[in-house]
Amino acid sequence: MGEDTITVNEKTKKPVISEELCSGCGICTNRCPFNAISIINLPEALEDPVHRYGENMFELFGLPVISQGDVVGLIGPNGIGKSTISRILSGELKPNLGDYENPPGWDEITRFFRGSQLQEYFKKLSAGKLKAVHKPQIIDLIPEYVKGKVYELLSRIDERGKLDFIIETLELQPILKRDIKNLSGGELQSIAIAAAALRDADFYYFDEPTSWLDVKQRLNAVKVIRSLQEEGKAVMVIEHDLAALDALSDYVHVLYGKPGAYGVVSKRRGVRVGINAYIKGFLREENVRFRKGEIQFKIKPPTPEEEGETLTEYTKLTKKYKGFQLNVEEGKVYLKEIVTAFGPNGIGKTTFAKILAGEEKPDNGKIKKKLKVAYKPQYLKSNFKGTVREFLHLNAQGYGTKIFKSEIARPFSLEELEDKKVEELSGGELQRLSIATTLSMEADLYVFDEPTAFLDVEQRLMTAKAMRKIIEGRDSSAIIIDHDIIFLDYISDRAMVFYGMPGIEGYATSPTELRRAMNKFLSQVGITFRRDKETRRPRVNKINSFLDRKQKEIGEYYYLKIE
Repeated sequence: MGEDTITVNEKTKKPVISEELCSGCGICTNRCPFNAISIINLPEALEDPVHRYGENMFELFGLPVISQGDVVGLIGPNGIGKSTISRILSGELKPNLGDYENPPGWDEITRFFRGSQLQEYFKKLSAGKLKAVHKPQIIDLIPEYVKGKVYELLSRIDERGKLDFIIETLELQPILKRDIKNLSGGELQSIAIAAAALRDADFYYFDEPTSWLDVKQRLNAVKVIRSLQEEGKAVMVIEHDLAALDALSDYVHVLYGKPGAYGVVSKRRGVRVGINAYIKGFLREENVRFRKGEIQFKIKPPTPEEEGETLTEYTKLTKKYKGFQLNVEEGKVYLKEIVTAFGPNGIGKTTFAKILAGEEKPDNGKIKKKLKVAYKPQYLKSNFKGTVREFLHLNAQGYGTKIFKSEIARPFSLEELEDKKVEELSGGELQRLSIATTLSMEADLYVFDEPTAFLDVEQRLMTAKAMRKIIEGRDSSAIIIDHDIIFLDYISDRAMVFYGMPGIEGYATSPTELRRAMNKFLSQVGITFRRDKETRRPRVNKINSFLDRKQKEIGEYYYLKIE
């Protein structure tokens, strides 16, 4: 009598699939009525794993090469092993080399990496001679663990005598006397970056340092993190904003595989070559294709100021609060177009979104045509008591139909979330659910406030494609607020610029041609962009470089027309 391939663990009462006996035929995955089984065949070329969490659980192949005086970026989807890497390199998790039942000692671990820079790294780490500092991904929990005023906190942890430089570079002066518990998401992110950079360590790890930051704040964060590299420190960064990753990194590692099942760390590449390889979905040296198609950036012709049928228009709008006023120029939104809105934090973008959605009323002015609006807010709530399936059943229009499955569920990978409780979703999962639910609604105008927050690069571009397809298919329009330049470049038809004095008075231009809007915005921030000759993606010019100076002289901050 043969052995059973699938058995039940007596302790956990959960099914276990024998990896030695499983042939990978796929019968069990097709027969399971709950879609609870997934069989993943690993590429034969993979060598021994660096770490494995257990039987039928995630495993990681390879680690990044960390070196003093370099910033190394990690690029790849969520759930591919970036957090596992950070825990291993910071000493929080001891790599088991795939043997989760009898984990190896440090001698065996260092031998595993012999001949590489990681051998010496783990020797120092195991001997307690290497100090690592980690800036976490989730920053909204900081007020639960850290109390007091901003200046008191930062001055207490300043181990490198860099407090004045950090305060000036991150522009923290306005919030120094405020309590940690009263800070916004962007302010908490800046404080988290400052706290990590003030520590004295050998290795610094920044997990998604630009989330919630506006474009200028992202540039400031780049300056602080690059200053560590200039002092000879080893730095590693996880970042989903490709423009920020490009500006931050000297080298990158591409991570690929099957999220939640296994992850593979590629060879180290120069930042331009590595990001371009990721965009193309092909690693030439490894001869690995990890995505079917290449991500394409197209330079669109200017959108005429009078284009097609008008969906809606509004007069000059003003909205006053205690200590703040928003002023919006009159404008139009055309049918089937996507208008993006960008500018500093605290300048009134969310207020404008709420006026469009009917959640706020302007003190002066009006929207001339009454519209049916679907609105995804900036800050998401996960207090629904139930599963994603129950949430979608109650809130998503057309849930369960073929159109919903093809246009919404499949692009946003909702089926893999359906049995999860909404209150237990990660930030990225909750964002996908919120965008998908908003897109399911029949509306004239869709308003999205920072839809790329917590999404990885693949998910951001998938979101852009899904938005475009649905909005054009329904004869609707959209206004999207975001800070990711590459996402904005990818999805915009026209754009609005918000400017002024954050927290005091904000102004918004009429929707205008994207290039004109970007030039106005980037001239205020003081940075210039160029197009990568190979992929056409936007790249930040180094401050005071020849191209930066040239573009500023002729007023072309976005990219040169001859490119």
